[in-house]
Amino acid sequence: MGEYVLEMNHITKIFPGVTALDDVSLKVRPGSVHALMGENGAGKSTLMKCLFGIYHEDGGEIILDGQKVEIGTSKQALDMGISMIHQELHPIRFRPVMENIWLGRFPMQGIAVDKKAMIRKTKELFAQVDLDVNPQALAGTLSASTLQLVEIARAVSYNSKIIIMDEPTSSLTDNETEHLFRIIRKLKSEGRSIIYISHKMEEILKISDEVTIMRDGRYVGTWPASDLTTDLIIKRMVGRDMTNRFPPKDGITYSEQPVLRVNGLSSPLPKSFQNVSFELRKGEILGIGGLVGAQRTELVEAIFGLREITSGTVEKDGQPFKVKSVRDSKERGIALLTEERRASGVFGILSVLDNTVIASQTNYARNGILQQKKRVDAAKSSCRQLNVKTPSMETLMQNLSGGNQQKVLIARWLLTNPDILILDEPTRGIDVGAKYEIYTIMLDLVRQGKSIIMISSEMPELLGMADRVMVMCEGRVSGFLEKDQFDQVEVMRLATQFIK
Repeated sequence: MGEYVLEMNHITKIFPGVTALDDVSLKVRPGSVHALMGENGAGKSTLMKCLFGIYHEDGGEIILDGQKVEIGTSKQALDMGISMIHQELHPIRFRPVMENIWLGRFPMQGIAVDKKAMIRKTKELFAQVDLDVNPQALAGTLSASTLQLVEIARAVSYNSKIIIMDEPTSSLTDNETEHLFRIIRKLKSEGRSIIYISHKMEEILKISDEVTIMRDGRYVGTWPASDLTTDLIIKRMVGRDMTNRFPPKDGITYSEQPVLRVNGLSSPLPKSFQNVSFELRKGEILGIGGLVGAQRTELVEAIFGLREITSGTVEKDGQPFKVKSVRDSKERGIALLTEERRASGVFGILSVLDNTVIASQTNYARNGILQQKKRVDAAKSSCRQLNVKTPSMETLMQNLSGGNQQKVLIARWLLTNPDILILDEPTRGIDVGAKYEIYTIMLDLVRQGKSIIMISSEMPELLGMADRVMVMCEGRVSGFLEKDQFDQVEVMRLATQFIK
């Protein structure tokens, strides 16, 4: 085998209205972890989709084991020993885990599927990656993080020499991430190569051997991971120094006047949130911290009318109201940006225009007929305000980068003119440049007198953006921290306070 198992030379890919890849090269050594980094929209996923046969490059060449190849379909890529773990998981939820893994290649006994053989092969595969999951469990009953590990096992099952991992830890806990790293080290020891896409700098520096950085669809360079630091990576990704991760809060103050008061809120589910009370002040960013399973998402979904409440009260501007539905909350000036934008926020096959106005559609109708000019004007204005980068308002939402999708979702809710914006993991899966833009938008909103509840699992973000932090542990509030009390150790202490 030569120096490189894979060479992608001078790859170009053009979509209508945009050059997604412009003369990009990538060279991967056998038995190595090669990280691919860049801001959202840099072209990382597009490059990998060219390698996996989802897209066909418009220029350049792909060389595998020293031989030039044409990869027209994903099946051809798999047959050549290339597998890919996609950023968006699409399991068949009503079928067993084992069928999801062996789909299209079931073990057969004559003309019938050999179920016993499938169970045995799945158990052997799970043992190989140290995964404790019942092969016959329905995929829909597993958590997002377990499904992610199952997807990794499926990629391993192809015995591929190159495995592409696109944001593999986006829904994994720290322990699960360590589990993944053990699998990666094992694959390396077997001579396989991993192409690893992630926005998490610490992970990249910990697991990778080499790092290729892209910017605006172009190749920036490749370096040994040992020669890089977080600051260097950020500078090369964004093309500028980012010494300040968070925009300054100059001149921003919030009042003591509560706009939202929650008293003794409890869920009917025994292991969900119980007896939660807090206040949100006008013009304030209230951060909610805690570990996975703290029930933060469940709490804000209940306030927004998506989950049942058995006891407790919610007051808006001093007036109590029953939270029976999303419509009730919207009418009270509350908006929620959900944690899983791909599952419960983005309508990928609809246009940017439709995605932007869908929550305020009734504002653009007269006598039951939609007024298209009003819809377009409102969407353009809101997207321009948030600096959404899109070729046109008719571009499909799925063709935007993650950061721009997130900004469209914020634009959507701003058109409902909320007083309170609940942001659940607002920067998950987006790069440092797009994060800064989201932070700037948040500060602009509080300058306008709006109030924000922000759930974040990233400690620097939580402490860098919030005015106060409420910490939850196993469904209960374990404490509040004012700005002058912010301390990572104290947040972690509160986040584990009730864990036995």
